[in-house]
Amino acid sequence: MSAEIEQRLAELDAAGLRRRTRLVSGPQGARVVLDGKPVLLLCSNNYLGLADHPRVREAAADAAMRWGAGAGGSRLVSGTMTIHQRLEERLAAFKGSERALLFGSGYLANLGVIGSLGAAGTLVCSDELNHASIVDGCRLARGRTAVYAHNDVEHLRWLLEQAPEERAVVVTDSVFSMDGDVAPLEELSVLTRSHGGWLVVDEAHATGCFGPGGRGAIAEAGLDGEEHVVVVGTLGKALGAYGAFVAASAAVRELLVNTARPFIFSTAPPPPAVAGALAALELLEEQPARVGQLQAGARVLRDELAREGFDVAGSSTQIVPLVIGDAAQAMALCEAALERGVFAQAIRPPTVPQGTSRLRLAVMASHTKEELREAARTLGRAALQAGFRPGDGMPVAAAARGRDGATEGVRRATLVAAPLRVA
Repeated sequence: MSAEIEQRLAELDAAGLRRRTRLVSGPQGARVVLDGKPVLLLCSNNYLGLADHPRVREAAADAAMRWGAGAGGSRLVSGTMTIHQRLEERLAAFKGSERALLFGSGYLANLGVIGSLGAAGTLVCSDELNHASIVDGCRLARGRTAVYAHNDVEHLRWLLEQAPEERAVVVTDSVFSMDGDVAPLEELSVLTRSHGGWLVVDEAHATGCFGPGGRGAIAEAGLDGEEHVVVVGTLGKALGAYGAFVAASAAVRELLVNTARPFIFSTAPPPPAVAGALAALELLEEQPARVGQLQAGARVLRDELAREGFDVAGSSTQIVPLVIGDAAQAMALCEAALERGVFAQAIRPPTVPQGTSRLRLAVMASHTKEELREAARTLGRAALQAGFRPGDGMPVAAAARGRDGATEGVRRATLVAAPLRVA
């Protein structure tokens, strides 16, 4: 058995796809000590810099003393703690929904929502670049899954028109985690509603980062409070803690409490994480300028990267991908940048499609503009050391559409025939 595992690891090595963890000393700030060396952290989802904010830390510590380190069990077995209910009420108000329900992680939330809404006799339509948790949620749903081309509303319309199922669920990221682009939510909403379906939107990378007051892309599109829209959000990114939530109608929440297996069969999120998220949400509501500061920093980084010759036209958010193509070359660029004091993680298949390995850059509100400008210049020098000329990279838009050069008709046929594609 061990020989088989070693062979699999050797194959990952040969393909440039083996991964390893790196040791970070201290909190997730703009600068960290990585494997003993101080570096600028440019790949954390701590977008608002709240994970180590004193009020968030203090709230988590106080909660540990008051409610303990853990929740003890599933909320259906050992009860709902007051801190869980308090955060759910605040999240529902923040997202403009009737109710909210906490989950242990964004992964579990997507599994639970898609599994509950995508019952037998349902068509589940998923964007081809959706997060892995959505992909796995579709796999576990008992309904039929069809994958539509990235942000292609007309392809989705065609799929829905061909469907014999009576019900439909359309599921998409709002801000795509590897490309930094935004889904056409208004069009998706109109189309889904016209077919009497549900629109499930994962706001993991939009909550706290996008829209009025950081309320997300759903609020930006004017869809908050819509009965057919179900929002999934995370507490572990811009809100700096851990866990996730679903914001929806009271009826959907009741359905999830009774049918969402990740909620029913998982221990509730620990009180310190819940209290930390609650404090972070309060900070966001008190200081909405943090959202503008984050997006201003992202514009600075994109502008400076463009001056270095990188194609960043596809991103409009705090996530800025530098698509390299080859996995080994992406790793070489990552290591060259790290030598110069910038940690920008290389992302390789299966996280992204073959031939689109990249450095995924993530801006935090706690980065200074000069730090971001210098990081872009460092990445330009590191690219040359790694044998990559920035102007030779695949444009982000090309990476997101038609990567295999197939025609639209062939691509549609492939997507419809395949029950699911791992983005």
